[in-house]
Amino acid sequence: MNSCVFIIFSFLLLLLVTATTSQLVAVGEVGDDRNMKKCLDNERLALLLFKAPLHDPNDTLSTWTADQHDCCNWSGITCSNQTGHVTGLDIHFYVLGGEISHSLVNLTYLSRLDLSGNSFHGTIPTVIGSLTELRYLDLSENSFYGTIPPEFGNLTNLQVLSLRYVGGCRVEKVEWLSHLSHLEVLHIDGISLAKQNHWVNVILSLPKLSILSLQGCELSQVMYPYSSFLNSSSSSIHTLYLGGNNLTSSMYSWFFPLTSNKLVELHLSSNMLDGIPKYLGNISSLEILKFAENSAVVKFPDFLNNLSGCTSLSLQYLIAPGSQFTGSLSDEIQKFSSLKCLFIAGSHLNGSISEKLWELPSLEILDVSYNNLTVPSTIHNSNLSYVNLFDMRSCKVGPHFPKWIETLKNLTSLDLANTGILDTTPPDFWAMWPSRLIYMNLSSNNISGMIPDLSSNFAKKSAIDLSSNTFHGPIPNVPSALLSLNLSRNKFSGGISFICQIVDGLLYFLDLSHNSLSGQLPDCLWHLKQLKVLNLGHNNLFGRLPPSIGSLIELEALYLYKNDLSGELPLSLKNCTSLISLNLGANKFSGNVPVWIGESLSKLYVVILRSNNFFGNIPLPLCQLANLQILDLSMNHLHGTIPSCLSNLTSMVQEGFSQDELYYTIGISENMDETETYVDHAMIEWQGDELEFFGSLRLLKSIDLRCVRRHTLGVQPKETGKMDEDVDGQCGSKGETVKLKSCKEYHLVVEHHSPIL
Repeated sequence: MNSCVFIIFSFLLLLLVTATTSQLVAVGEVGDDRNMKKCLDNERLALLLFKAPLHDPNDTLSTWTADQHDCCNWSGITCSNQTGHVTGLDIHFYVLGGEISHSLVNLTYLSRLDLSGNSFHGTIPTVIGSLTELRYLDLSENSFYGTIPPEFGNLTNLQVLSLRYVGGCRVEKVEWLSHLSHLEVLHIDGISLAKQNHWVNVILSLPKLSILSLQGCELSQVMYPYSSFLNSSSSSIHTLYLGGNNLTSSMYSWFFPLTSNKLVELHLSSNMLDGIPKYLGNISSLEILKFAENSAVVKFPDFLNNLSGCTSLSLQYLIAPGSQFTGSLSDEIQKFSSLKCLFIAGSHLNGSISEKLWELPSLEILDVSYNNLTVPSTIHNSNLSYVNLFDMRSCKVGPHFPKWIETLKNLTSLDLANTGILDTTPPDFWAMWPSRLIYMNLSSNNISGMIPDLSSNFAKKSAIDLSSNTFHGPIPNVPSALLSLNLSRNKFSGGISFICQIVDGLLYFLDLSHNSLSGQLPDCLWHLKQLKVLNLGHNNLFGRLPPSIGSLIELEALYLYKNDLSGELPLSLKNCTSLISLNLGANKFSGNVPVWIGESLSKLYVVILRSNNFFGNIPLPLCQLANLQILDLSMNHLHGTIPSCLSNLTSMVQEGFSQDELYYTIGISENMDETETYVDHAMIEWQGDELEFFGSLRLLKSIDLRCVRRHTLGVQPKETGKMDEDVDGQCGSKGETVKLKSCKEYHLVVEHHSPIL
């Protein structure tokens, strides 16, 4: 048969098969659904071609295979029940990488395409502009570059368009947006509009646009954001994000047309605005205003006064932490009768807090922390019965414990840390919120007294911080489902058997350091399998470490410094393979320094065993700790050769930090996503003084091997010159020291002192 005739015949046969298939599908639609083909061959092939070049490390597209004929059952795929056409491709946050195949052009019935939160790169294919059935398109949070295709203007059915943070993408001409007359949601955060004159006119041409996000779009660089004529009444926007654009108050000239009485939510954070225009205070629909991290100075009473028109009756959330406010929290606040959340932490306010604040009838969240504000000692007309989050950290509340605390009946989160309270807690204080509190922080005051049984006073998954006070007596019973407990730097005494009651396995932070606790560490630690930080340092604990310490498989920091603990380190401790900081100094531990510290605890960057009774040689496997930055084996009974392989500890000489900083979230408020942080620390003898380093360990590099007897100093950094060898003698006040320390230039400094004979 002639080859041309054969090709033509094959093509006709293919058309016949396709037509027959379509007819069968149509019949199936009318008749029995069980006979309907759910996935069309050309669309299944298009999806396979789309998958082929992609990097899929988690195998999230494992169902996308040629032998799985019904692509409608593939992960992320939606099909029409009537036609079998693919109508949805939703693979957001599938951790995929690679370029987008042009095979998408064959998915002509797509109405939803969501590729967000992956690592797609290359240019955005122009063929997407031919998918004219699209109503939802999200390409956000990928690594695309180049021009956003103006062909997107063909997507006239589009209702949602999100292109946030798409790397080096840019808009050549913004006019194509004006064709999207059905557009309701537009997110183009992080895409520069610096050269897009008259962009405001384009936005106002979109009659249905309700949500507009232009954060980080370099709007301050636009020379002519609007033309001379604007129709402000056409704005339908109810949510507007303009944060991170370095905007000054000159923006209010073009901002006015974007506002109307439909505006509900306005984000102006991270700009350079020195106030709020009065016209904004006349928007009767505005409920949420975010004004955080503005770098220009704003008089807070003027700020409130300019909002005190119709807006004062509608505003529910005023969120402005980290701004440059001046002045006090004045009487103007009483006008905002609908306010549910006032969040102005760290905003440089000073002076007194007006008693009018306590009269707001709807307030649920109050955070004025980290301001220089003085709280009235007596409140006469408190209406704060709905407040559930109350944060006045670092304000001036003391010296007496505030009596108005009794009016806050519905609290779930209370923070009065560092507020100058020098007093005892009221008798009924601990029982005021039975089973309600999820967070209490009274730290860094001078509150005294004994604490009663707390086992039923807190909700599940709660956090308690009473550190740095003068509480005394035994530690009481605590809730069994605690997340975090910090009782450090008080005067607690007695044993610590109470930790055996924390049985729900949720605790991840426990700090009882700097007290007068005694007794042995109870052997019930298998309950604490989520624990990440255990700090029992600076107490009077004695005895051996219990075998159950090996159950702490998530433990990252173990601090037992300065107790009276003894015996050999239990072998089970090698199971704590997540440890990155181990401080057992100033105890009476004995035996050999375990070789498994270097073999099993490979993540360690701090090892402090100083001032114990360890003997024998320094184990060679310590040299395997690639992240080690602080090694202190001084003041023991070690002897022999100092391993020359210590010079292989490359993290000692590398600039910077070998891994993430030891950093813990130890308190989370339910409504505002606030966190407390705990940073790693260590006791280091530095130039003759014992110092406690907080948060500076990322730059600290030290080896201290004083009093290693009859040794050969095998560490010979090039910067130090020749050192004496075979030093013999007993440990004295100076001892024998081999120290590696860092300075700004990250040079190694080695000190050697002759022993006192």
